[in-house]
Amino acid sequence: MNYHTTALRRALAADYAIGLMPATARKRFEHLLLDDAALRAELGHWQDALASLTATLPERPVPDHVWANINARIEPQVLHVPAKRPFLMSFRFLAAACAVVLALFVGVFYQQSNTAQYTATLVNASQQPALRVQAFADYLQVEPLTLAALEPTRALELWAIPAGGKPISLGLVPASGKGHIQLSKAQQALLTAPLTLAITLEPTGGSPTGQPTGPVLYQGALATR
Repeated sequence: MNYHTTALRRALAADYAIGLMPATARKRFEHLLLDDAALRAELGHWQDALASLTATLPERPVPDHVWANINARIEPQVLHVPAKRPFLMSFRFLAAACAVVLALFVGVFYQQSNTAQYTATLVNASQQPALRVQAFADYLQVEPLTLAALEPTRALELWAIPAGGKPISLGLVPASGKGHIQLSKAQQALLTAPLTLAITLEPTGGSPTGQPTGPVLYQGALATR
């Protein structure tokens, strides 16, 4: 897995900070932290952001008007006129409400950015599953199922084929078959329409023409998750 991908590093740090990472993955992540200062800094940002949502308000002395209201209930025969609530109390209430809304927004945003929006299972000529693709907000996650071995001078290139349109390259599949493919803004926009994904055999570095030059090895439809 390419741990230098910005989106992957951000997602891993967030999973670790929130506690969603499985035990085995946590150990692997903690091992990466030992030699990666930038990754430690990313984790620190997430921990600071989460900690700010759970911070408590500082203790303050009870205002005189509160004691007056308590005495009025204990001694009803004495007339006590409650003082007006100061502006500070209203401000604190508003700040607490904004903090709750912000926490909900962060939670929804985090869930959306870490949930696959589309998936596809690409099959070979014998209709056997070969590769699984999951589309996230700004990258693709690919996972091999039954990929054939490649020669050192060859590479697998992933293409998006819109209905009635020409193939558009989404990037090269990692050499191991597993990893992330970062998407540009234009590539992200393609994923909003019905698509067929295909993988062709190309020279190292990808197609020299911008269009497939080798045979189609695997293909499948991209579907909403």
